[in-house]
Amino acid sequence: MKPPVVTCPTCKVAVSWTAENRWKPFCSERCKLIDLGQWANEKYRVPAEAQPSEDESLPPESLPPQ
Repeated sequence: MKPPVVTCPTCKVAVSWTAENRWKPFCSERCKLIDLGQWANEKYRVPAEAQPSEDESLPPESLPPQ
């Protein structure tokens, strides 16, 4: 059976998904580190729901008088 082939997320080269490919889904350590750098520089982001501000999360009786 032929191993599945995926596309490297960084350089778009075809990569065999095998146990010998230690960088999968990337084609090389270089592509893996480039991707990691993109996450570190916040180029990639995971969307999140807006968090309530501190005032909105406190019950009304615990807020200071205005």
